[in-house]
Amino acid sequence: MHQIAYESRTESLEPFSRPRLCSAARLPRYDPSMPGTATPPDPSTAISYWLAASPAGPDRPSLRGRATADVAIVGAGFTGLWTALALTDADPSLPVAVLEQETVGFGASGRNGGFCQASLTHGLANGIRHFPGEIALLEREGIANLAALIAFTREHGIDCDLEETGGLVVADRPHQVDEFRAWVDESAEYGEELVFLDREAAQAEVHSPLWQAGLYQPPGRDVLVDPAKLVRGLARVCDERGIAIHEHTRVHSIERRAGGVRLAIEGGASIDTDHVVVATSAYSGWLRRLESRFVPVYDYVLVSEQMSPEQRASIGWQRRQGMSDANNQFHYFRLTADARILWGGYDAVYYRNNAVGAQFDRRPATFDKLEGHFRRAFPQLAALRFEYRWGGAIDTTSRFTVTFGQSLGGRMTYALGYTGLGVGASRWAAGVVRDFILRPDSDLLRLEFVRSAPFPFPPEPLRSVAVNLVRHELDRADRNEGRRGLLLRTLDAIGIGFDS
Repeated sequence: MHQIAYESRTESLEPFSRPRLCSAARLPRYDPSMPGTATPPDPSTAISYWLAASPAGPDRPSLRGRATADVAIVGAGFTGLWTALALTDADPSLPVAVLEQETVGFGASGRNGGFCQASLTHGLANGIRHFPGEIALLEREGIANLAALIAFTREHGIDCDLEETGGLVVADRPHQVDEFRAWVDESAEYGEELVFLDREAAQAEVHSPLWQAGLYQPPGRDVLVDPAKLVRGLARVCDERGIAIHEHTRVHSIERRAGGVRLAIEGGASIDTDHVVVATSAYSGWLRRLESRFVPVYDYVLVSEQMSPEQRASIGWQRRQGMSDANNQFHYFRLTADARILWGGYDAVYYRNNAVGAQFDRRPATFDKLEGHFRRAFPQLAALRFEYRWGGAIDTTSRFTVTFGQSLGGRMTYALGYTGLGVGASRWAAGVVRDFILRPDSDLLRLEFVRSAPFPFPPEPLRSVAVNLVRHELDRADRNEGRRGLLLRTLDAIGIGFDS
């Protein structure tokens, strides 16, 4: 395998004038698999339960001096690491470097709920709305992608607590019951098998007085994972392939140069490359050309203490399905491998100017709101305490699906905008990015899903006004038996699908 070349000289490049919005202190690593390590992080300060509870892996040095690589990938989350693996699957000799501002999985890849779904389009309904001519193909691609992801974890020994449980969506409002019945038939036309559960059957599955009905998705399209173990497992496979991962390496500018691109690194280092991949998702505000493509929306999560056997028995949930409710402002919830409950969602908070950063990771008002909702759903667990509370930014496009693009004369490729469903879709997106770089005649690149761009978000201050107005209208629709007001109907008509 070719080695990435390094030189000892340094060169300072002028950064963008944009302030750094996503800084965070370097946290000591905790590895529970190693005897004699320091005590685990305080749950109240942990970045996430997943990142605190699983082995962190080796320290990976930051980039120093000058380096070269054929492809440089910015971001060591799911998109960046899957892209590195896809590129080296296609060409094992390709020199690839991954540059990460913090540590592997620091962003959404280590903070999400661990739901891994086959859908590439943020659900079948959203796919039908935006890509009616391609939805059948995209559904097949998504199912094949999930199967390949599962096979990859087994082939490479990535123990990420993967559970092929299927999924369960529950109705907690009467008007949703008839919608569930209708959706069983409509989804069957596209090959998606759903099982309708009436009130008694839904409550028998998972014991809550709120459930009015349920839709059960059998295994095949939904699995659960420990996302931190998965992303760290991908990094380990990258290490084994000789892919250089540099942590604590913040790229602050990209400059087109003769025959390639130069990335300037905070501290004076740089890397010259033929092609750069931007895989920073919600943290992509540093690259101003992407500002109109997405908004980072903060999502908040609780994870409980471990349940006693009696508490565990009181809720049923024997099939351990990943779950959500059917509201526009919805909750998602699941069991962890060590008998905790993860409960998240509902609030989706946008901070002005696409801001992300450690200062937004804790939002007590939302934590209290989520806990109150949980107590109503599971009154039998009134004594259960929530040890972990955190937030993370989700990269959202106006059509709720990943978007792709190129710039700098084709030397820069990006993929972002998974809107909360990137655990599985990021692997498929990495294949598209690979094709942009190595296989320009690929059939994937001719898909409207890949070629078209979502409706752009307006600049500030209109952006904040628009996002918060839509949030208000979604909440009103939930309280008004699902009836969507004029604004939401207008957005639906012009192809901006805010339905979850």
